[in-house]
Amino acid sequence: MNTSDVRWCVLIPCLNEEAAIGQVVQSVLNLGAPVIVVDDGSDDRTPDIVGALPVTLLRHQQRSGKGEALRTGFREALRQGYDAVLTMDGDGQHLASDIPRIVAAAKRYPNHIVIGARLLDREQQPKGRRRANAVADWGISWACAQPVADTQSGQRWYPRAALDLVDLPAENFVFEAAILIAATRERGLDVVSVPIASRYQGEFRISHFSPVRDVTRITFYTIGQVIRHGDVTASYRRSRASQPIVFDAAVTG
Repeated sequence: MNTSDVRWCVLIPCLNEEAAIGQVVQSVLNLGAPVIVVDDGSDDRTPDIVGALPVTLLRHQQRSGKGEALRTGFREALRQGYDAVLTMDGDGQHLASDIPRIVAAAKRYPNHIVIGARLLDREQQPKGRRRANAVADWGISWACAQPVADTQSGQRWYPRAALDLVDLPAENFVFEAAILIAATRERGLDVVSVPIASRYQGEFRISHFSPVRDVTRITFYTIGQVIRHGDVTASYRRSRASQPIVFDAAVTG
């Protein structure tokens, strides 16, 4: 796929993000990018704030989890004819200013998933979250049979081959792990990382991600996928044989 001709949009799943969602969406719109927002059953002012902006807003009547919100957004992006989707969270931890570098990486590495990897200012991460992310990176890299940096980041570029995995039977935060594993093992995609800052200080709401509950779910799913794809030892060796691909070129113009 020639990425210079790719039609892409930004997808923002959200739940009770009234404190940040308006600024997050507007910052993306300021870049000229089309936006799809999926509200996962918020009971605050989130849908009202988003509804006043020139975006596509889809709403779940009840909370269905981040996986289902992403699935809804993928389907809408495909319905609108987009070739790729760039996801980001609605709580302000992901910056629109990182989007041009992620898009540049996607152009440099077509048919790759691009992850905005929190490799900068890592001391900002709470120790418990850092340990949980390290465990997830180790296991998911094994399941992918290639090294992947920051498998828990929600700021990602998904090309069409990954979007076509929309019906994977995985829910909540497991869905993001499932996409990585299936895309690499079944669709032959590779993963490239763009360094972004770790942002945990400031006026962020408490994360919906539970380091114990969600890492446990991801771990059991990942173990199952390692076994399912076979070549367990060889997959582990490939995941440890090299460093993750990192794209860190400046974007000008």
